[in-house]
Amino acid sequence: MRPGVKQVHLTRAVRAVCQSNQSAACARHACVEVRALAFDVFGTVVDWRGSVAAEVTAVAVRNGIATEAGMAEAFADAWRGRYGPSMDRVRRGEIGWRALDDLHRSSLEELLDQFGLGRLGPEERNELTLAWHRLRPWPDAVEGLTRLRRRHVLCTLSNGNVALLVDLARFGGLLFDCILSAELCRAYKPDPRTYRLVPSLLRVRPDEVMMVAAHAADLRAAAAEGLRTAFVHRPLEWGSGGGGEPAPHGEFDVVGEDFLDLAEHLAG
Repeated sequence: MRPGVKQVHLTRAVRAVCQSNQSAACARHACVEVRALAFDVFGTVVDWRGSVAAEVTAVAVRNGIATEAGMAEAFADAWRGRYGPSMDRVRRGEIGWRALDDLHRSSLEELLDQFGLGRLGPEERNELTLAWHRLRPWPDAVEGLTRLRRRHVLCTLSNGNVALLVDLARFGGLLFDCILSAELCRAYKPDPRTYRLVPSLLRVRPDEVMMVAAHAADLRAAAAEGLRTAFVHRPLEWGSGGGGEPAPHGEFDVVGEDFLDLAEHLAG
């Protein structure tokens, strides 16, 4: 085994299937060398909801706009709610390729009047769009990434554009070895081309890459391209009443409560 590469044992359910099948393929994957960890970012590494809500509150105060309790969080939810539909327009070919910054700005314009922020000028609108470049990491993220980086190459694999992700990493002190983005192949996850970026650019096999995300659909798409998978719980992604997304039992190679827990799993 290569120095610095940790073997990751599969879940009990997967091992049971392998033992019952007694296949050569299962035997080869019973212990997988994971060389690189690829991270989803929004919701997995950073708290988009709390961070955007704080920026909305700040811009309202700067401009003397009165807001009701919960408005900033509702605005953040509505803005995030346009994330998938705006990318769907690109996926379906209704519009040409647009970076996420541009999609965020278009979505912002659709929301301002609805939430009483229509009098914001162009500079404030630009600044608010850049709120997505200043999202705060979850409390465990920086230390967890530091621990994980001792044994693995760390990269992003996000629908965020490169400039956005670079700013996020610098703002939050996130120690990624490289920034990989859907922008590099001009296709948004879950397009298979996005997941193929990691093994292709890092020159490793797909099964030497582990996708880390708080969203099961992302991990399923990664697994379909041969990547290993790690689910991390983020119960506060949609606020204290959101509950986060539950991990389907036995479906993913590793399940962790946070990045520190994930580091323990991969070290053991």
